[in-house]
Amino acid sequence: MIASFRAELFKMRHRSALWLIVAVWMVLTLVFGYLFPYLSYNGTSGGPGGVPADADAALARALPAGVISAAVQGFPLFAGALALILGVLVTGSEYGWQTLKAVLTQGPRRLSVLAGSFLALQLVIGLIVVATFLTASGGAAVVAAVTSKPAQWPGLVDFVQGFVGGWLIVGMWATLGMVLGILVRGTALAVGVGLVWALAVETLLRLFAPSVSLLDTLQRWLPGTNAGGMAGAIGVATQGAAADTPGVSTVVTGTHAALVLAGYVALSVVVGAAVLQRRDVT
Repeated sequence: MIASFRAELFKMRHRSALWLIVAVWMVLTLVFGYLFPYLSYNGTSGGPGGVPADADAALARALPAGVISAAVQGFPLFAGALALILGVLVTGSEYGWQTLKAVLTQGPRRLSVLAGSFLALQLVIGLIVVATFLTASGGAAVVAAVTSKPAQWPGLVDFVQGFVGGWLIVGMWATLGMVLGILVRGTALAVGVGLVWALAVETLLRLFAPSVSLLDTLQRWLPGTNAGGMAGAIGVATQGAAADTPGVSTVVTGTHAALVLAGYVALSVVVGAAVLQRRDVT
C-alpha cells in the first residue's frame, strides 16, 4: 500500500489537470470570496453611511473575521465539483490509459492499489484545503487594508474546525468521484454523471423539497445537502439569507452532516473496493 501511495502521489504531482484544478479553485475563491464583495461594497453610493445591508454583510465576510466562511463557502458546489473531477481522474484515467492491468501484473493487490490511491487523494485534497485557507487569508488581509477595516482574525480552534469541516466536504466529493471512475471504467461519463447530480439534480430536489414531504426527508440524506449543512454549521451564510451562498443550508445540523458525509466516504470506499476486487479490469 505504501508503494501504491507513493506512486499515486508521483502521478498526481505530474498531472497537469491537478494544477489546473488547483488554479481554478484558488481563483474562484478570490473572485467570489473577495473581489465581488469588495466591488459590491465599493460600488454603492452615499459613502460608508449609505452602504446597503447586503453589501455591508458581504464585505464583513471578506474581512479577516470572516475568513473561514469565505474559504469554505464554495466547497459544497464549485469546489466540490472540482474535487469530484479530481477523484474521477485518479481512478477513471487508469482505465482510459489501460494502465491498471499493467500495474496489477507487477504484484500489488487490487485493494492495496485502491487504498494507496485513496490516501494519496485525501492528502492532496487536504493540502488544497490548506492552500484555500492561505489564499483566503491573503485576500482578507488585502480587503482589510484597502477598506481600512480592523483585522480581527478567528481563533486557532475556529481555524481547525473550519479546516476539518471543509476537508470532510470536499473529501467526500473526491471519494464519490473515485468510485464513479471505477464503476464506469472511464472519466468522461463519470464526470458528466457526477456534475449533473451535484449541480442540477440535487439543486432541483432542494427546490421542491419544502412542498413535498418525501423529498424533504430524502434531501436530508443526500451528499449535497449535507455538504451545505456542514458549511452552514461552520458559519457560511445560508441560501436565502442576506449575502447568501448557493448550496448552503441549515436543513440538517452540523453533527448530522458530519456523520452522513463520513458515511458517504466509507460507503464509497467499500463499493469501490468490492467492484474493483470482483470485476475484470480490462
